[in-house]
Amino acid sequence: MFGDMMNMMGKLKETQKKVEETKKRLNTVLIDEHSSDKKISITITANREIKSIAINDELLEDKEQLEDYLVLTLNRAIEKATKINEAELASAAKEGLPNIPGMDMFK
Repeated sequence: MFGDMMNMMGKLKETQKKVEETKKRLNTVLIDEHSSDKKISITITANREIKSIAINDELLEDKEQLEDYLVLTLNRAIEKATKINEAELASAAKEGLPNIPGMDMFK
């Protein structure tokens, strides 16, 4: 029993290390999102850090339109980044966790 507990603790530490490594790797995963008419382009990491925003000069003349474009495009980029982030972290966590009945929270 004690050996099983030590083995489980080792697996949990290994899993924690994999999750941390995955978080670091997600800083290098870039998601490019554009408005439908390509007037705004946004690049964001899978950890939801904005790397760049490019705005077409036409949008600089209409503040309200620019704000709308930014909100819509940023939200789409963040949604994509969040899906990638959650899937990758769940995969890293599930990979190292021991099979404990009733603890299948990472399906």
